[in-house]
Amino acid sequence: MPPAPAADSTDTDDVRAAAAGDRQAFQRLYRLHVDRIYGAVYRLAGYDHARAEDLTQDAFVRAWQKLAGFRHESAFSTWLYRLAVNVALMDIRSRGADPVTMMDEDTIPDHGETPFCAAEREELERAIGKLPPRARAVLVLHDIEGWRHEEIGAELGMAVGSSKAQLHRARGLLRKVLGERS
Repeated sequence: MPPAPAADSTDTDDVRAAAAGDRQAFQRLYRLHVDRIYGAVYRLAGYDHARAEDLTQDAFVRAWQKLAGFRHESAFSTWLYRLAVNVALMDIRSRGADPVTMMDEDTIPDHGETPFCAAEREELERAIGKLPPRARAVLVLHDIEGWRHEEIGAELGMAVGSSKAQLHRARGLLRKVLGERS
């Protein structure tokens, strides 16, 4: 799991105040953590800005609702991050993504079917966004968010080997898509 922001030591007072109903304290927590949460959710949502905004808001609404149950056993940023990732993964599940479904190579868009911006980062984001939802989740959680396969497997309800296979497949699909654009 990625390191928590340095602000955790100053979160405690705002977390306790927000748990007691202080909306301004929660607004401070929101402002402090929204960029990191949005970034993680954005990647899991396939780089879909509108979806990521909705999921980020859902995560913060859920955090507000569950804040009284936060036990301070971990950093608030870690708890919030995990809650947001769970919201994004639940969204993937609700859209009917099967944990073992992978995109067939024949369904990868041809060069002319997907307009990419010239910037390599945008091209990569779009390519990742085209991956099947579960393969994308494994790739994002492992390669971008730094999760171990054991954590991914537990979170997504799949064997460690399936997580590794999905990651391998996702990387191969990315190479194929990005190689065709060179």
